[in-house]
Amino acid sequence: MEFSELIKVSKVEDVVLYRPFVAPVKGTLCISSHHLLFSSGTEGTMELWLLIRNIDAVEKRLMASSGTITLKCKDFKILQLDITGMEECLNIASSIEALLSQNSLDMMYPFFFRPTYMNMLEGWDQYSPERELAMLADHTDAFRISYINKDFAVCFSYPSVLIVPKSIDDEVLKKSAKFRQGGRFPYLSYYHKKNGKMIFRSSQPLIGPNVRRCKEDEGLLGTIVGSDERAYVLDTRSSQSIQQAKVMGGGTESTSNYRNWKRLQKALERGRILQESLIKLVEACNDQSHNMDRWLSKLENSKWLSHVQSILNAACMVAQCVEREEASVLVHGSEGTDTTLQVTSLAQVILDPDCRTLMGFQSLIEREWLQAGHPFQARCTRSAYSHAKLKQEAPTFLLFLDCCWQLMRQFPCSLEFNEQLLITLFEQAYASSFGTFLANNEKERFNNNVKEKTHSLWSWINSQSEHKRYINPFYSRNLFTIWPSIQPQSLQLWQGLFFRWNSLTQHKNEVWNAINNIINCEFWHSHKDKERHDLHLSLNTTEEQLSK
Repeated sequence: MEFSELIKVSKVEDVVLYRPFVAPVKGTLCISSHHLLFSSGTEGTMELWLLIRNIDAVEKRLMASSGTITLKCKDFKILQLDITGMEECLNIASSIEALLSQNSLDMMYPFFFRPTYMNMLEGWDQYSPERELAMLADHTDAFRISYINKDFAVCFSYPSVLIVPKSIDDEVLKKSAKFRQGGRFPYLSYYHKKNGKMIFRSSQPLIGPNVRRCKEDEGLLGTIVGSDERAYVLDTRSSQSIQQAKVMGGGTESTSNYRNWKRLQKALERGRILQESLIKLVEACNDQSHNMDRWLSKLENSKWLSHVQSILNAACMVAQCVEREEASVLVHGSEGTDTTLQVTSLAQVILDPDCRTLMGFQSLIEREWLQAGHPFQARCTRSAYSHAKLKQEAPTFLLFLDCCWQLMRQFPCSLEFNEQLLITLFEQAYASSFGTFLANNEKERFNNNVKEKTHSLWSWINSQSEHKRYINPFYSRNLFTIWPSIQPQSLQLWQGLFFRWNSLTQHKNEVWNAINNIINCEFWHSHKDKERHDLHLSLNTTEEQLSK
């Protein structure tokens, strides 16, 4: 079906656009295959481009000779359009809804986005297993490259090129994969250069109620630890979930069969519970009653900050095992594609200064989320406003970004990137012009030729014109592990994200622009180096004390 068949009306005049903290504007509304374009058409023309994929809900209110359409977006923005003519209003609303119903991957905007200033081949090699292995070679020769999954037959959610223990052959990996849900055998996430300890991730073992064994899987984990060493399995499920999984054929590792591995448990919520939490949080942030007690009650009932606290706690637990107890860790839940990735990736930000750089953080997202098979398309189909029945949607990635923002707030000099990068990643995961977050895993992206037919988000972020927007002007490399406080009083609601459309941010933006101008100006660099050094030294001393 052609897009033109779905658009009942492509252009409407005398539409009034309402946005918070902005005066109403009258202009022309145009509908294309992938965008809504509003233009004021007056002197000093205002244009607003809205990617249709960003719309989460379309609400209509009709009157005798006019109508109002409210567009609630996945990035929490709300736009109101007043339209003259009831029929015109209905046609616009039905056109938008019809375009939103097109879920075919190759019909999405990234396959049509062709900016002349970008090279389609750039950005797709942000993370390379071969390059990663070369860097590991400076510290250990215990790993090798395997192409066992080149056709995605062993594990559909793992990449085609894998870094695996050198002492384990491919046949052992195949048998271990058959013993793990979805074929997700224990796979290296992180190697800690200080002491050689590692973080692995996987899915649950399929032991079932009869406690089935797999000697190859036991041997694979046995190669990670020596006979006199200890290691931990961190299960992110509740005890009830584990028992239910056993009935369905799943379960967890038996300490009697996996010697030197001790079980830890940190129950993290997932799925519908997280989605409902986000819905309640956004509802609280949009509350216009100005009643503080009511607002605080809504915030508490959403339990969003409780989820943030739990994930940070689990990540700190993993980091503590690696850094302080000098023990390797295997993290998994059921499928190993949601809470598992939250914990392993956040633990790396805490432990590794390389992951706290702009390029390192991009590589972390590529390695731990995209190539590790987080189902972005399923999780980010709907956001906080949708009236559709919840299916697989969950703000798993958004919670991880929120945890990173908490680290950024507590350690303002230790992360090279700023809040704007986190907000951009959130926006791009839900609706994007780029192909980076398309589909649910590498297999789907390969089958749809995403890397050949779309542009990479990383290429755009690292371009000369955009790169500076994401740099933290106060950054100074901190080689220490950063240990965040996870006490409730230490965690804050991410106002820069959740309140950015319903509060006035002009003054905050002006302050940050002024800070960037001061730090980047030639006078500062040529005459104020000592003062700048002292400022960084003072802030870093505070961070180092917190780290210790």
